[in-house]
This record gives sequence, structure tokens and C-alpha cells, in this order.
Amino acid sequence: MTLQDLNTSRRGFIAGSGLVIGVAIAPKFLSAAPTGVRAGGDSALLPMNTFVRVGTDDTVTVLSKHIEFGQGPFTGLATLVAEELDADWSQMRAVHSPTENKIYANLAFGLQGTGGSSSIANSYEQMRKAGAAARAMLVAAAANEWKVPASEITVEKGRIKHAASGKESGFGAFAEKAAKQMPGEPKLKDPKDFKLIGTELPKLDTRGKINGTAIFTLDITPDNLLIAVVAHPEHFGATVKSFDDAEAHKVQGVVDVKQVPSGVAVYADNTFAALKGRDALSIEWDLSKAETRSSEELAAEYVRHFREPGIEATNKGNVDDAFKATGVQSIEAEIVFPFLAHAPMEPLDAVFIKSGDGSVDIYNGAQFPAMDQQVAAKILGMDEKQVRVNTQLAGGSFGRKAQFGSPYMQEAANVYKASGGSRPLKHMWTREDDIRGGFYRPMYAHRMRGAINADGQITAWEQSIVGQSIMGKADLDSTSVEGASNLPYAIPNLKVTSHNVKLVIPPLWWRSVGHTHTGFAVETFVDELFQKIGKDPVEGRLALLKDEPRHAGVLKKAAEMSNWGSKLPEGRMRGVAVVESFNTYVGQVVEVSVGPEGTPQVHKVWCAVDCGVAINPNVIKAQMEGGIGYGLGAVLFDAVTLGKGGRIIQSNFHDYRSIRINEMPDVAVEIIKSSEKPTGVGEPGVPPVGPAVANAWRRLTGAPVRQLPIVNIVSA
Repeated sequence: MTLQDLNTSRRGFIAGSGLVIGVAIAPKFLSAAPTGVRAGGDSALLPMNTFVRVGTDDTVTVLSKHIEFGQGPFTGLATLVAEELDADWSQMRAVHSPTENKIYANLAFGLQGTGGSSSIANSYEQMRKAGAAARAMLVAAAANEWKVPASEITVEKGRIKHAASGKESGFGAFAEKAAKQMPGEPKLKDPKDFKLIGTELPKLDTRGKINGTAIFTLDITPDNLLIAVVAHPEHFGATVKSFDDAEAHKVQGVVDVKQVPSGVAVYADNTFAALKGRDALSIEWDLSKAETRSSEELAAEYVRHFREPGIEATNKGNVDDAFKATGVQSIEAEIVFPFLAHAPMEPLDAVFIKSGDGSVDIYNGAQFPAMDQQVAAKILGMDEKQVRVNTQLAGGSFGRKAQFGSPYMQEAANVYKASGGSRPLKHMWTREDDIRGGFYRPMYAHRMRGAINADGQITAWEQSIVGQSIMGKADLDSTSVEGASNLPYAIPNLKVTSHNVKLVIPPLWWRSVGHTHTGFAVETFVDELFQKIGKDPVEGRLALLKDEPRHAGVLKKAAEMSNWGSKLPEGRMRGVAVVESFNTYVGQVVEVSVGPEGTPQVHKVWCAVDCGVAINPNVIKAQMEGGIGYGLGAVLFDAVTLGKGGRIIQSNFHDYRSIRINEMPDVAVEIIKSSEKPTGVGEPGVPPVGPAVANAWRRLTGAPVRQLPIVNIVSA
């Protein structure tokens, strides 16, 4: 990122009064900016570049190109800017950036979006340069005003000082003049001089979420608002054959009923009426192209693919010869993984408001805002410049809102279009809509074979993976095999193949993508092999990770934290796993017992993480803790299942439940000190906890986990 890039469109953000143009201004019915974070009170905001605004009240507002839905980019990106700006943390603010692909693109994707644990990784240098450039501009403005050399000016904790003359000022006094400066290429700090990066700064979005001032899409309620919900089929691939809306129209508050591409939309003056009206609809669904097989039937079909040649992902050495060698033992395992819903606390929603000039503002928790904008504009038959997507704070996603083609926005825009657009409209999904709405982590099946020679060495590994291609590919989809095709263990003969299954059930990445299943399969199977040959699971792994120092580093640290090898309380067992995902390395040790209902009770998790430079240890630890809770709930309890005839069974947290507070283990997290570039932490905490629990469970009960969730195995 060059200085020219940082200043792209900078002048376009300057109004005559000094206020920023291009940052969404709060509609009259909101008490705060659409992002939910006040960007500087009544202060004018002056643009230093496309990412940094300095207020006349000394506040510094960072425009985050990444959505804040709990994973910490507001805090992380602001930290990078504040470090190079030499700002005080108390003056930092953050808001979502405008929707603009060219200016606010994720450098890892090439378009504006958040995902793949890339927020900090792709922004590390970019945002530091934005802060350094802003600092240079403020210093230049002060030097001109004070008529002193810029080299004699220092900046510390948000104060600009000239020691020789005793002059001192905050940022705000020079903001307007600084915004007119054109500095040279900014010089970045040596990491040894960091004062904020690496410290546990409080998150910028916490206070608003605690005191209720944070604005989410659901909070946006303009006058004359119309509420819309859509009736969807209970079978994937089904379409509307006919419907009768007579009873729906009898519900007080129902305004209209319209068929849309995804189902039947009910419009009402309030949410209650919309839901009651939807319940009153009589719909006949066409199942001719629907999925009518059960989950059991699908699993049986998946397993049959193991007998067929697959798409080669990795083939090194000679696996066939290794299994045929004299004295070799062959160990096999098959594991079936269910469909998984994302189940964020905030279901999908969006608000559409037409302006007097005919343009439309859309407010939603947009993970790919520019894509949402393109899709909405096309459906509404409008120029993209006339459709503004205003990204809101969101209550989680875990991949749910990161959809190529923006299918949710397709539905929302079609619903708004069908309404005629005469009233502001809020399009809502209930939790039932979301859990039954598809875009799941696909079902997968794994078959693994391991060869152990007469000397007790693992000489070969063969793995076949069956599942949908999330990317919709006919050839190899790397998201199906990541974590397996690049097996970190030094096994001389390795073969991994993949089989793409086509279903009408829409697939989507789920927190940690392919590592959700490959991490489990790899780490449980290698653990079984170590148990078979009588090797300690930590020492066995370390021996095969001799060329992988970062894997080995987190494994050693987690083992050290847990005092691995020490005597355990009666009835308890420990399990271990280490997984690299998104270039972040995580080792975890868990302590498990048999709970009152015969299911695993996880008492303690020790987690070591190597994510390069730790921008904010507090956020990193929180993301590891959250990932452990999320992954643990899924491996213990969660599955979306299709019953007889393909009907979706689960609907809400009573039958697709999150882990409960009394089930959450004590979690200890330690961060490996590193000088490597920072990598993501939103997803990598998830993959290791499942296999670590399964490994402890197998050693405790003698029962290997061959199907998830574990509660289904116990109750079978």
C-alpha cells in the first residue's frame, strides 16, 4: 500500500465546512451513526487519508473496511493506526467504512469483504501506513504553524510537542491544516519501539454493547416501517406450486402477500402480524426437484464413493507398496460429519429506505458489502451508485454472511422490489428460518488407512474425503482437503483424494472451513495410531513434527501448560490436538470425564496459539476462548439432519443448541511470542478442541468417535 493508495479519493471526502462526505450520516431516527459507534461527538472530522479521520476535539476515527461482529477488527485496526500515529488509546474511535470495492478491498480477496481470518493479516502494513501518514501530516502542519523544523517535533500519547519552544498541542488544532498536507512515503516504526501493539487494550465496541447504545440492524426503525418475512419450504430444492393467502389477510396488521423467487413474502405493520400471517398461509410445494433423501441415506451414499477413484490432492512416495510391505499392520477408520448450521445470535435482516431522489439506503450486517450492493442494484434495476449499503454491527456470522452471490440480499432485494418500495422495509429471518435455511457446513465422510511397520513406525497414510465442493468446483476444491493434503506429520508415503458430491442443499464455509472436519479426522486418527504402537500422543506428534517448528512450539507449550503426564484425578483423561489453519498454529489439551448423562464433560482446556505478532493479546485470547466454546458445542451436540423424505428436522436452540454456561470448561490461553507477520485468530481456535475431546474420550472409554456429534453416539 503506497501513499498514493492511502490518499485515493481523499479530496472527495472534504466538504467546505471540514466535515467528512462519504461516511454515512445517521438518519434522523437514529441516535448514533449507523455503525453503532459515535465517530467523534459534535466534532468535525478531517480526513488524513481514506482510513483516518482526525476530529477537532482530538479524537481519531478509523474507518474499518472489515465488519465488526465480535471478532475485534475495530480494536485491531485502530491499534495499528494509533501505534504509528502515536495517539492515546482514549482518543481512538472506529466506524465501518463506506462501501467501495476499489478503496476498501480486502487485500487477500481483491474485493471488500471479511473472512478467512484475514482482517488483521491483510491490513497490518496498510493500516500502519495510514497511521504513519496521518502523523506526518499533523507534524508538518504543526511545523508550518510554529515555524520550526519538523524533525524537532515529537508526538506522544496524542500530543504534538516542540521541546525547544515549549509549544504543545493536541491533534484537533491542526486537523484542518494537516488534511491539506501531502507528505512523502511514511516511515514505519521498528517493532522494538511499539507502545500499543502487543498490549491488552480495551475493545472499542464493548461499551456501546454493554450500555445499549450500539446500533444493530434490528434497532433501525424509521417511521412507517413495513416488516416482511418469507415462508420457505421444508425441503431443499422445493418451489412454490400454489398458495392461498386468504387466512393471512385476515390477520390484523398484514398489509400484503407476494410470491418471490425463494417463497412467499408476508408484509405487515409489525413483526407479530408478519409472523402470524405467515403461519396462516396455505402453500403447496413442488418437490419434483427437491432433496428427499434422509441424512442416513446420504451418509450411505457418501460411503459408497470410497470404492471409486477420487480426485488426487496429494500423492507422495508409494502408498500401495508401503501397505504391502512385510510385517506391516494396517489400521482403518471411517468418520461421518453432519451438516452444521452457523447459528449466530443475530439472524439475517436488512432495512431498505428510499430517499427523495429515488436512491436507496440498505442497512445490514454486510460481510461482503460491495457484493450486496451489486446484487441489490441489479435486482432493483438501479445504478450501483444509487444503492448505498451501510454496514452495521452484527451479532456473529461464523461464515453465514460471507456468501458469494449474496443469496440473502437477493431475497431481501426481491422482497423490497415486490413491495413497490413506497415504505421503508425491514426484511427479517427468524432463528428457525436461519437454522432451516441451508448454506450449511457440508456433510463429509472420511476414510483413512495407516500403515505401521514392524519397528512401530507410521510408514503410510491414505485418506479419502467425500463431500460437497463449497466452491462449486468439478475438480479439486482445496477447502475440502486443506489440513489433510498438507499433512504436517513426516510420514514418507501419503495419498489424499477427494470426491465432490452434488446436492441441492446449499453449502457454505463454516468457522474454520475445511479444518472443521480435516482437523478432526487427522488428529483423531494419528492419535489412534500412536495408541496402537504405544507412543505418548505428545511425544509421538513431536517426533513427526521435526520439520514443523511452529506446530511443535504450540504443542510443547500446551503440554507444558497442562503439566502433561502428571497424575490425573480418578475418572478423568486428557486428550491433545494441534492444527494449523489460516497460517495460525494452535495446540490444545483437554481434560475430560464421563458426565452425569454419560456424555463427555470437559473440565479444562489449555490452549497455545502462534499467530505471529500479537496485536492485542486480549482479543486473541477472547477469540481462542470463543472458538473453543463454539467448536465444543458443535462436536458434542450439533447436527442438522434430514428426516424421512428429506424434511429438515432442527429449528432452534432446543434441538440445535449452543454449549451452555455450565458446560463451558475453564480455558487457559497462552500466546507464543513471535516476530512473524500477524495472522488470523477468528477461526483457528475451533479445529483442535473437537479431536482433543474425542482423543480423551477414546482413551477414557475405549470407544473411538466415528460419527458426530458425540451425544448421538452415546445415546445410540
